[in-house]
Amino acid sequence: MKAQSSLELLITVAFGLIILIPVVALALLQVANSTSTLTTTQALSAASKLAAAATSVGSEGAPAKQEVVIDVPQSVSNIYVGTATNGLGHEIIFVVNTNAGPDYISAYSPVNITGSLQADIGQGTYLVNVSAQARCPLNSAISCVYLSAT
Repeated sequence: MKAQSSLELLITVAFGLIILIPVVALALLQVANSTSTLTTTQALSAASKLAAAATSVGSEGAPAKQEVVIDVPQSVSNIYVGTATNGLGHEIIFVVNTNAGPDYISAYSPVNITGSLQADIGQGTYLVNVSAQARCPLNSAISCVYLSAT
């Protein structure tokens, strides 16, 4: 009698675990996807904020300056200004590490921009100096907007 009730309890617990384990696994996957989405959205917000400031400062011309506060999420591995090699260009690119691999989040600015943020910035809140240059550091024949962490 005791062995039968123990066996019935063991079978009931086993069925419960068979149902519960996949539900917990799906919940964990959903949390990981939500975290990736949040990080990507935060990176897009920061990139758009920098691009808008660069456009504003660039339209005013040298010696216009503006300081912008951005929040860099934890999964950002690189920030490229101008081009993917930190050259003279029109984009600000955040490289975000997600579950599916690196994701490139970019924001466009119609003005020429350059600078270097990747060596100075990790996760956290940062003040970025956005300044219009009459002579661009990479090409003195044209004007551009230079971004640097302060």
